[in-house]
Amino acid sequence: MSLDGSGPGDLVVVCGLPGVGKTTVAERVAEHVDGRILRTDVIRKELFPEPTYAAEETEAVYEELLDRARARVADGESVVLDATFADERFRAAASETAERAAARFALVKVECEESVVEERIRRRDGISDADFDVHLHFKETFDRIDADDAARGTDGDVVVVDNSGDEAETRAQVDVAFE
Repeated sequence: MSLDGSGPGDLVVVCGLPGVGKTTVAERVAEHVDGRILRTDVIRKELFPEPTYAAEETEAVYEELLDRARARVADGESVVLDATFADERFRAAASETAERAAARFALVKVECEESVVEERIRRRDGISDADFDVHLHFKETFDRIDADDAARGTDGDVVVVDNSGDEAETRAQVDVAFE
């Protein structure tokens, strides 16, 4: 909910490569903004019980993600979007959604050392279908976050969280960024 309890809520995008720990970061951000997390992994499986990850499917998933976010922030709820956002146009669409409907917008990029990602992906058991090969593919295709993205973020900055260490270190970085 917005900080003063009325008006639109905040919109925060948590993006990064598969396996870097976006959900861990999104959960901590949600605590700070008193927000609800919307994940593309969940929405994809709601819309497509047997996902193919085709381009048209991805378009539909991001469209649904942003529709849900728009409705919630307009109703005063803060929302944290947990998604790769590898394609710059999806980040731009989230920014436009925030511009029209949200009180504030923040862009958080989660990074992590590749060896840590590989180990975490090997151990994880969750809703994401992304394996290490998917991580490597997105590493090659992820649209660079540039000045245009930064201009869309809170105070013109992109918050970068390095999730290579333990969870306490990651949480501390989010705490500093969102206090």
